[in-house]
Amino acid sequence: MALSDIAAGIEVREGQRDRGVTTVDATEDGLAARLDDHAERLPCTPEAAANVLETYAAGTSVGDCAREAGIAPMTAAKLLHRCGVTGVSPLAPTATRILRDWLDGDLSRSEAVDLTGVDEATFALATFVETHDPIPELTDAVEGVLEPDATATVAKRDALAETMSSVDDLR
Repeated sequence: MALSDIAAGIEVREGQRDRGVTTVDATEDGLAARLDDHAERLPCTPEAAANVLETYAAGTSVGDCAREAGIAPMTAAKLLHRCGVTGVSPLAPTATRILRDWLDGDLSRSEAVDLTGVDEATFALATFVETHDPIPELTDAVEGVLEPDATATVAKRDALAETMSSVDDLR
């Protein structure tokens, strides 16, 4: 492949597209108020949802977030998934393929549960995650909340520093 083949179709433009000025509005309502507009699509109250999302973003486990918000851990996991959090499914990739085989009708439910090796509640949560997409309006409403806090990340890294190895340890 020659350089001319690689460059085929590349266009040179004389100007950039004007995208406007980026703004940050710090006067925006709190998370619970933003979620209140979508209350009918939440599996819990907007206040509980805001509590779960904020504590989860701070690094708390799903179960602890749920207890603090006064809701079931399953409800908290469903909320996080619907708000666009990835990695909520409790199944490993192979077990997820087995679940998808059941959803496609290639396996019976009992076979799928046996093959995945999980309990009914875990299987139910994984089924929910596979059959329900995140809700774009909720994802937009929580934008910025689930972003990792740089100072929290540094604090966690410092706390775990002695458990981590370096490249020099491999010699």
